[in-house]
Amino acid sequence: MTGGPAADAAEQERRARAALTRIVEPGDELAGRWLRERGPVALLRLFLGRGRAPSEVSEERMAGYRARAAGADPVAALRAAEAAGIRFVCPGDQEWPGQLDDLGDARPLGLWVRGRPSLRLWALRSVAVVGARACTEYGAHAATALGAGLAERGWVVVSGAAYGIDGAAHRGALAAGGATVAVLACGVDRAYPRGHTELLRRIADQGLLVAELPPGGHPTRSRFLQRNRVIAALTRGTVVVEAEYRSGSLVTARRAQRLGRLSAGVPGPVTSGLSAGVHELLRGEATLVTDADEVIELVGGIGELAPGRNGPVVARDLLAPLTARVLDALPARREADTREIAWEAGTDGDEARARLYELLSLGFVERHGGRWRLARPAGGPVLRPEDGL
Repeated sequence: MTGGPAADAAEQERRARAALTRIVEPGDELAGRWLRERGPVALLRLFLGRGRAPSEVSEERMAGYRARAAGADPVAALRAAEAAGIRFVCPGDQEWPGQLDDLGDARPLGLWVRGRPSLRLWALRSVAVVGARACTEYGAHAATALGAGLAERGWVVVSGAAYGIDGAAHRGALAAGGATVAVLACGVDRAYPRGHTELLRRIADQGLLVAELPPGGHPTRSRFLQRNRVIAALTRGTVVVEAEYRSGSLVTARRAQRLGRLSAGVPGPVTSGLSAGVHELLRGEATLVTDADEVIELVGGIGELAPGRNGPVVARDLLAPLTARVLDALPARREADTREIAWEAGTDGDEARARLYELLSLGFVERHGGRWRLARPAGGPVLRPEDGL
């Protein structure tokens, strides 16, 4: 027989964690340690005034916890969230992304999720694309292309739904019909920033909205910074597109590095202050990337390699080495006989003659009597080997 006391205990823990998301600020490691030592139910009781406060916490701080706890009603909060299409995912659930446990005592108490897909499954193959809010057209283009390219190749694009690079990355993924997750610094029922109301609606319909704060929670500066640690831990790697020296995006990338994740940056003009932070990151442990293929090569599995990067193949590249040497031996602006060409190419006359007729058939040279010269296009100058033919 299943259920019974164990199921009741699990439900009590879930309700306690839901209540604690209204009481404890994201990333509060002191409360996280208490949670690890006491468990969520006992911790909630402590904040409700039913236990002795630990000696290491000040009375003011405990009073703050208890003031928030006084208005917590987890049963009503969970019911209201469910009615709004929002679910609460916490450690121990099948949908919980285990990689968040790497945050230790800073691990989220739980996550409020809006959207149909499984957060755990999507996070297994995800990349964060973050960067400046006040980005340039170049940065927006790069982020959009990365978002679309990653989505087209089956990767989930994770970002923070802010203006600038975040929004461009989300839009790129959505435009490609792909998967994207927005990790918010407010409740998943709030449209912040207000100008991204339609974008957030599309992400909720096509992807996932995720937040540590319960529905109704409002953003603050510290909550934005703590949100970044979730983005870093949730994904396989973080790519920064445009960031100044002091940027939350760099915090995300460096947090990813400390967690053993991969970090990368898209280079920009050396004259742009918005690229200065990325370039500083690239001078450290981050990897330079320019497109989705290179990102996937960095964070993907064995065999997921970016295509080779070569310049365009021109006809001269296909010539045999000796044939190319004979072509190089022809003077640029005058005719020459076979003997002279053979001497310059370092071969004998018969071999030079054979190669010259080969070049003649390919259109590289012309014959005038017993002499040879480089071919001249109709109405154009003589074509020289250095022209890349």
